[in-house]
Amino acid sequence: MSTSANSDRIERQILLAAPRGKVWHALVDAESFGDWFGVNLKGQRFVVGETTHGHITYPGYEHLVCEMQIERIEPEQRFAYRWHPYAVDPAVDYTQEPTTLVEFALEEHADGILLRLVESGFDRVPLARRAEAYRMNSGGWDEQMRNIQNYLARH
Repeated sequence: MSTSANSDRIERQILLAAPRGKVWHALVDAESFGDWFGVNLKGQRFVVGETTHGHITYPGYEHLVCEMQIERIEPEQRFAYRWHPYAVDPAVDYTQEPTTLVEFALEEHADGILLRLVESGFDRVPLARRAEAYRMNSGGWDEQMRNIQNYLARH
């Protein structure tokens, strides 16, 4: 896995030893995505222009709901959504804040599929929580890259 970052964006990439269709399914099938990402999305679908939401399944965070506004689904190429980064205080209404854009892109590689992740738009997050949102999501994406790799190895 490799990482790259500046103040506005987080970038990760990982080479996955799995066929493109299998990686794609793990990304755009909402239930599969929820399984590796740690969100209960049972019975839901990702549809461009719609918002999907579910309770986080990580221990200690189950009281939080993850909301994703689906932006783009380009079959077996690109999947993108918007969300409020590190929106973990249930007493705060994040709906008035700008969202960040999360984009996954698939690329053929001799040894599998290269999954590229970019989350951008942190410079628009309110200054009072920008650095913490960036720091937490940066570490979170490291974990999520391992999560999808482990999920694909098991399924």
